[in-house]
Amino acid sequence: MTAPSSISVTSRAFQDGGRIPTKYTCDGDDVSPPLAWKGVPPDAGSLALVVDDPDAPRGTFTHWVVFDLEPTTTALDEARLPTGAAKQAKNSAGRPKYFGPCPPSGTHHYRFTVYALSEATGLPDGVELDEALSAIDDRALARGRLTGLYSR
Repeated sequence: MTAPSSISVTSRAFQDGGRIPTKYTCDGDDVSPPLAWKGVPPDAGSLALVVDDPDAPRGTFTHWVVFDLEPTTTALDEARLPTGAAKQAKNSAGRPKYFGPCPPSGTHHYRFTVYALSEATGLPDGVELDEALSAIDDRALARGRLTGLYSR
């Protein structure tokens, strides 16, 4: 996904390049961390969030995909999706939900990437991961990323 990086993504829970608190991992409450962003282009028709781990032993593991967020959305609260059109795709574990960091060994990088899309995907809730990622890639106007680290 090669959209320009013009969106700034932050979290009250951890800094870019910092350690993700255990609460947001499989070793804690396994709830999504609070996220905020700014810099979404005014012509965005929708937003998406992809949380993945490029350090997974069998290739990138996608932990969470949220799509068709209203373009005026500027944050996600801890453990919540905003009301409205937001939907979730299946993650790499086959479930349409947040699956927190859970590395088998070593320190892994977890990328929280917000995408501004030209339009909503129109895909159903619980869609297959590959279909959702392809639709996001096809519509991406801009992106921003927050990377957190976690090890067990």
